[in-house]
Amino acid sequence: MILQRRQMSADVPAMAMGDIAFLLLIFFIILARVTDDSHVKVNKADGTELQKPQSKRVGIAIDTNQVTYLNGVRINPDMISDALYKPDAPPGQRGLLGDQPPGQRTVLLKIDKDTPASMFEPVIEAVSRAGGELHHVLEEKMN
Repeated sequence: MILQRRQMSADVPAMAMGDIAFLLLIFFIILARVTDDSHVKVNKADGTELQKPQSKRVGIAIDTNQVTYLNGVRINPDMISDALYKPDAPPGQRGLLGDQPPGQRTVLLKIDKDTPASMFEPVIEAVSRAGGELHHVLEEKMN
């Protein structure tokens, strides 16, 4: 008597797909650091009657050594405008500001108080060319 071999099936269990997707989502949320500029040392200027921006899309910092950072990553100031907005790129690849509507194109600018204007003026111009809404980050001055 000859016995028939069973066919091996290679089906992917559909019930586990939702669990796997959920775990991957949690994994990437935990590991993702959108803007980590804690290593950038900036002595902020003082200000009074400060207001918090309603949204934060991008952070630019110029540290005590006059080095420019975009979202915590060192960048050449000439490259900021292209990194923020590329109008000729396909949707979804138009830079950090992308196709966000006005009011959601906020760029936080942290500048060391001893930085000369020749260092931060090109950054301000680049943000303006990209259509960003600039907010200068200051330290609250206590009276």
